[in-house]
Amino acid sequence: MYKHSIAILLILTLLTSATLFAQSSSNDSALQHARELLKSTPLVDGHNDLPWVIRTDAKAPRDVEAYDLRQRTTGDTDLQRLHEGRVGAQFWSVYIPGEIKAEGFAKTQLEQIDIAHRIIERYPEAMELALTVDDVRRIFKQGKIASLLGMEGGHAIENSLGALRAYYRLGVRYMTLTHNVTLDWADAALDQPKHNGLTAFGKEVVAEMNRLGMLIDLSHVSPKVMSDVLAVSAAPVMYSHSS
Repeated sequence: MYKHSIAILLILTLLTSATLFAQSSSNDSALQHARELLKSTPLVDGHNDLPWVIRTDAKAPRDVEAYDLRQRTTGDTDLQRLHEGRVGAQFWSVYIPGEIKAEGFAKTQLEQIDIAHRIIERYPEAMELALTVDDVRRIFKQGKIASLLGMEGGHAIENSLGALRAYYRLGVRYMTLTHNVTLDWADAALDQPKHNGLTAFGKEVVAEMNRLGMLIDLSHVSPKVMSDVLAVSAAPVMYSHSS
């Protein structure tokens, strides 16, 4: 009985080892396949908060020069890790909180766009501003990271389509309709709803974003806003990040 039990254990051990080896080989093969694909197809990261990280850095706030991406940083992003992650295109989030109205939404938004531009300009060997799909393809083929800007929160337009257009001209290519604060024209997921979704002006915002060619990001918005946007948008939407 003892020898029989030992034999069974040995067989189970061998089977387990064979299974793990097969899984490991399969994983290695899949990883290699993914790496081959990413040589010809850019991996697009939809949301990176590096501009805000630099703005709020404890040692040198807002200092793009001091926060050196050529070195290992204390945050989540540097050139080495972007390269190791095979990032081909990066949306740099020019996020501003929805709770800082007294500081001036437009002023803060412009400062964050400026920080993002300075980050891109700081590393010309590694990244370049992309404004179009053709830009993304060209920059990726050059072995650099195609860098795009994404606004996180429609509070920054301060109920102005003119401001929306101005941000587009500065390079913004998507806007998250809300962050965590309900706006005059759209409900946020983490705030009290006021409009049961999207207002008439909110639909104008969607239409203008469609006209401009600015992506609509539905992260953070209420489920009803999601439904309303999907009902009226003439273009596909995106979810830049979620949890």
